Amino acid sequence: MQLVIASGKGGVGKSTVTASLLYLLKDEYRFVAVDADADAPNLDLLLGVERWEEERELIGAKVARINTESCIRCGICQERCPYDCIKVIDGDYVVSELTCEGCNVCGLVCPVPGTITLEEVRSGVVRKTTTRYGFPLISAQLDVGRPNSGKLVTEEKEWAKKLMGELGLGHMIVDSAAGIGCQVIASIGGADLTILVAEPTPASLSDVQRAYRVVQHFRQPAYLIINKADLNPGFTALREWAESEGIPILGEIPYDRAIPRSMSMLKPFVEAFPDSKAADAMREIAERVREEILR
Repeated sequence: MQLVIASGKGGVGKSTVTASLLYLLKDEYRFVAVDADADAPNLDLLLGVERWEEERELIGAKVARINTESCIRCGICQERCPYDCIKVIDGDYVVSELTCEGCNVCGLVCPVPGTITLEEVRSGVVRKTTTRYGFPLISAQLDVGRPNSGKLVTEEKEWAKKLMGELGLGHMIVDSAAGIGCQVIASIGGADLTILVAEPTPASLSDVQRAYRVVQHFRQPAYLIINKADLNPGFTALREWAESEGIPILGEIPYDRAIPRSMSMLKPFVEAFPDSKAADAMREIAERVREEILR
């Protein structure tokens, strides 16, 4: 089974919930974890990862290069560049790799053929390790200013599928990025179901509704975990929305200072503070995941 944990909004505790769920399931199920937030991966931090066993570069982005020897310095490329990424440095026209989108407008308007070319560069890196808990983790890191974050996530999932076959793993648990962009679509696409994580605030409700529409597009079942459930006692719209959409609520986690403390310790909060209220709630959620989803 391929299970995705998504949120729509950042900062609602999706990755902390994921890390604790992985910890609670590790002894009963064989799985591979995927951190599908290539922009800002942090699941490895919450699991205390110290090194990566293997890394693979993804070459896919393109940037313009200007041959200073054949360049006649007419300045047309700089005038026409829609991203304002061509600057004059020491008399030469130079393309900024961080802002170039590889659109090739500069190459099309250059009066000297072959002076401006598009060259492939690295988009990012996909990496693998075995966590101290025994299960493998696949993660990715997008290079600054590069496109193809969705493709990085696809590469992660393909690697994870290969590991499932090689190691006889039964499940893939994906920690999606926030939002509804390319990374989230690549995470949810091809999965069996999605667990949404939200907090009881208007902003989180709005964003989780958008994430749910992505889940609906792929015609997947969805579940909901309410984190920081007692943060806004008078806000009932999140629960009412879930009930109106027929989305089962797996559980509610109270606000607990044990969670940020466990993050500073680089441990899942159910491991660092097993007697906390949040850990009790998380164990109940993990049991429902076992009974209603994985079995």
